[in-house]
Amino acid sequence: MGDPSELDLISDLPLSIIESILTLLPIRDAVKTSVLSSKWRYRWASIQQLVFNDRCVDNEKPNVQGDLANFITHCLLLHNAPIHKFKLCTTQLQGCPDINQWILFLSRRDIKELFVELYGEEEWFRAPASLFSCSKLIHLELSHCELDPPSSFKGFSFLRVLSLQQVSAAPEVIENLIANCPLLEKLSLSYFDSLELSISAPNLKILYLDGEFREINLVNAPLLVDITVALYMPDDYAELFEHSSRCNFEHFLGSVPNLERLVGYIYFAKYLSIGIEQWEHKVTYHHLKIIELYRVSFEDIDEILVILHLIMSSPNLEELHISGSSNTVCSPDDPDMIFLETQYPSGCRCDKLKSVRITDLSGLANEMEFIKFLLGNALALQMMYVTPSCYVSNMKTYMLIELLRFRRASPRAQIIFTQD
Repeated sequence: MGDPSELDLISDLPLSIIESILTLLPIRDAVKTSVLSSKWRYRWASIQQLVFNDRCVDNEKPNVQGDLANFITHCLLLHNAPIHKFKLCTTQLQGCPDINQWILFLSRRDIKELFVELYGEEEWFRAPASLFSCSKLIHLELSHCELDPPSSFKGFSFLRVLSLQQVSAAPEVIENLIANCPLLEKLSLSYFDSLELSISAPNLKILYLDGEFREINLVNAPLLVDITVALYMPDDYAELFEHSSRCNFEHFLGSVPNLERLVGYIYFAKYLSIGIEQWEHKVTYHHLKIIELYRVSFEDIDEILVILHLIMSSPNLEELHISGSSNTVCSPDDPDMIFLETQYPSGCRCDKLKSVRITDLSGLANEMEFIKFLLGNALALQMMYVTPSCYVSNMKTYMLIELLRFRRASPRAQIIFTQD
């Protein structure tokens, strides 16, 4: 028998396990395993997931871009198996012409997951025509690139996840791309400017939007269960919205009956409030259990109505998180700021609501009236967390006294007043 210290236990492992080990290594280290022994020579060349980043080469050397491009080209040329996942995340290769050749190469290797994330100050990468011939794609993420599909492009038949971040493309290009991915389940669009968007994706389940959107229409997305929107709205857009004749609430949320979670940042509540006076209770969100709305202006009655309409339409709501946006300190007795009981929709109950978190409060009468409404109508409420804004230290005592005075419909309701 040989010396146990000389046994090569790793090399005798099943090939599938060795490939799993190599896949978990950084590609730079995986390639280096070729020098271990003849058994390991080019074992890495059969792994099906390739991930490249700035750490693949020595960043102290003068020609980092050239070294990185040569390393990736070398790896692809030596690779001898299907490549199911290719990820490139770097600050070094903006404007590198080799990327077009890599994508052409991948389009012939049954690529299923493609990530091209290029960061830097140089000219954006223009997606080549070969990208749109990757017919087996199920996951596509692009960042900092220009997108202009050829006229022959008919969509990605198998694509389930699409993420576009800071992508330059005409609105119709984005809309057609989404519409021509019939199996699309998750969509993320980030850092878009002045985009008017209509989304038709019958199998879409998760939607993330972040940017300046002039208009958002969910025209065909009946299976959506999770929506997150960070909406930025410059002053001229806000004025345009205020003169709009349509109800944004119905256009955006009127055809998503299976919604389970709704999160809105920045001006999302403001966007939904445009035309809210035209709202009709047409959809009940039986599955909606979590609502988070940040930077809600309690000085705007229409934004408060957005929250109330959501509550009224969500009989199984369990968690509610509202963040205020005003730093204005008003007199508690200012009658112009009191949100009257007559404004509450009739029959607006919160029978399943268990947890409420209200943050960044300024002590406005509308804020306190809203809290009073929730405490008086949430029959199953267990915890309410209230956090005042750091800018209104002189109102904290008033808010605490008011909270203790309000009637609680739930005998188990606890109020946690924090001052972070």
